[in-house]
Amino acid sequence: MSELHKFLFEGLPVRGMLVRLTDSWREVLARREEAGEFPAPVRALLGEMAAASSLMQANIKFNGALILQVFGDGPVKLAVAESRSDLGFRVTAKVVGEVPADARLEAMLNVHGQGRCAITLDPQDRLPGQQPYQGVVPLHGDQREPLQQLSQVLEHYMLQSEQLDTRLVLAANDEIAAGLLIQRLPVEGEGNLGGRRNEDDIGLSEAFNRIAHLASTLTRDELLTLDADTVLRRLFWEEPLQRFEPLAPRFSCTCSTERVKGMLTSLGEDEVQDILAEQGQVEVGCDFCGRQYRFDAVDVGELFTPGQNQPPGSAAVH
Repeated sequence: MSELHKFLFEGLPVRGMLVRLTDSWREVLARREEAGEFPAPVRALLGEMAAASSLMQANIKFNGALILQVFGDGPVKLAVAESRSDLGFRVTAKVVGEVPADARLEAMLNVHGQGRCAITLDPQDRLPGQQPYQGVVPLHGDQREPLQQLSQVLEHYMLQSEQLDTRLVLAANDEIAAGLLIQRLPVEGEGNLGGRRNEDDIGLSEAFNRIAHLASTLTRDELLTLDADTVLRRLFWEEPLQRFEPLAPRFSCTCSTERVKGMLTSLGEDEVQDILAEQGQVEVGCDFCGRQYRFDAVDVGELFTPGQNQPPGSAAVH
């Protein structure tokens, strides 16, 4: 069963989290396989993004969706992971070219240096005029060196956007997506995504530096094969940990018939009727969960019949 463990290092300004997505990650891949599976490097990237977005969502007190996106100029045009406050998550990608079997981040998304990573916080109950918070960083380091791992990009993001020292270890295969996050606690408040600035303390915490070094010794194979108790015991056996009740991330998609109807009504009756005439039905697939929504002539007629309870126009199902 998928699980997320939160813990504090007693007496030290350092917190940590460990996530293991097992059954939920396999469900994502099984659903995608029906529509045509992604290349292996893309599957691994999406698994790491699912783990990372779950860790970041659990790390903040936010009622809404945390959306992690990487996009650029390679054969992978876009990869997206979304995690909501109940730790329901979903992922997808848009692949537009051939992905080499050994491709890393640069070869997938940053071929000509145009790749970017964006993190968006979208409140569940937006106030009128309220805009989502978003931070964007390039897929290269301070010396413009291409970053080859998602963990490096997100560590760079946290340092640049939030002024918080962070160590992140991520790994994924077709059975499990997992991640370990270690972070220096801000001196005041909950300075995190969109929070207070703590630039004066960057790199100066001996406690964080020591624990981050221990975390860096965790190998990919260990992260993918060892249970949470074993990982924490092996890494931090000399450190007193305060652990909290585990949480349960799960695959969850927010698509629905009503949202698809809203998207179709926003297209307009003429365009929908053209699709119906050409194909005999209107079919809309969700890229996240693979569910297919089909509308025949009767359904379309009801959709545009005056007096029907029309759903509000909404964004297309992605």
